[in-house]
Amino acid sequence: MQAKLPRIVITGVGLTAPNGNNLREYREALLQGKSGITHCEIRHMGQWPAGRCEFEQTKYQSKKMRKRGTRAGSLAIYAANESLLDAKIDFASYDLEQKSRVGIYLGITEHGNVETEEEIHLLYNSYNKDTSFWSHHHNPRTVANNPAGEVSLNLKITGPSYTLGAACAAGNVGVIHALQMLQLGEVDLALAGGVSESPETFGIFAAFKAQGALAQHNDPTKASRPLDKNRNGIVIAEGACIYTLERLEDAKARGAKIYGEIVGHHTNSDASDFVLPNPQRQKECMLKALEKANLSASEVDIVNMHATGTTQGDIQECQAVREVFGPKTAVNATKGHIGHAMGAAGALELAGNLLSFEDDKIHPCLNIDELDEQCEIPGLVTKTIENKEVKTILNNSFGMLGINSSLIIKKYEE
Repeated sequence: MQAKLPRIVITGVGLTAPNGNNLREYREALLQGKSGITHCEIRHMGQWPAGRCEFEQTKYQSKKMRKRGTRAGSLAIYAANESLLDAKIDFASYDLEQKSRVGIYLGITEHGNVETEEEIHLLYNSYNKDTSFWSHHHNPRTVANNPAGEVSLNLKITGPSYTLGAACAAGNVGVIHALQMLQLGEVDLALAGGVSESPETFGIFAAFKAQGALAQHNDPTKASRPLDKNRNGIVIAEGACIYTLERLEDAKARGAKIYGEIVGHHTNSDASDFVLPNPQRQKECMLKALEKANLSASEVDIVNMHATGTTQGDIQECQAVREVFGPKTAVNATKGHIGHAMGAAGALELAGNLLSFEDDKIHPCLNIDELDEQCEIPGLVTKTIENKEVKTILNNSFGMLGINSSLIIKKYEE
């Protein structure tokens, strides 16, 4: 008989998003329909809608360390420190042994593009191709584990710290991996979620434009419009969302506030196309997560869709969601407010619904002026806040090369 695994709960949330720098501020922006998208000047490309975070980069790190590090690292350091504060953990009192039992698991899509592009720009425009000017910080800035490593350096955490490359499913995958490490007893406390650096690099804008998948609009707040008939692509954004995760018995022992309990999860792969989603595999992912949570689809109160604003992506996911959930389940999406924060997307979008456990409000999608008829779903929340009791949330997060993730959080009850 398989031993019963420890229950894992969320006790802290730290984040920065294009429309908020903490959970309450971000939640209020979603409820009010406040967009964080502005027109930004993108190197070699001109003005494009994008979601950039306005947070205090040196709140938790010195100017010297910020200069040495990366944009993604600064996002992660801010969110990790905010998460520990929110969890009311006196981290300054942790000794070396305790810090060796803390894990950092951050999902990313890509890393190092910002710093590489900047170095090449300087090499050709300021240094006359003299590579002796190339920064000696370049390698530690651009290795894939950098954001987690920068958090480790900042907080002096000596436990495992690494990133998980899972395309745009990465935010969910970071949380899922942390849950598994806690259940295995590898760590006693985990900082987990996702981080993005996307708007600081022109390469991703150029790539999505080449694919015909980069959104444009005269009003940047209207550019990101998932499920809308007149959508025209993705709005690239940045952000970070890091959760403090603990075993339930540890959280209760210190009298921690519990935001919710992770009760189900699943990841799988389409194995069918580089970019086009597979609704059958997405459906299987949701059903497997429900099975692990021992829940029926009718017991889920909110499904937050990945919903990027690309035509095929929206339509395929809507098909999968329709085949699993009925009218009792409210369905919303978040990218209309903040754009697509890539590696941070899943973690940020879960956070946007997490406070529904407290206020029983469901934030609507933004910018669905004319719903694409192929995206009609029973329970879709489109214009106004829906008021209903919320006890269970399923969060979808999918990515290129066909990686799918579903994460289920339940309101904590004894």
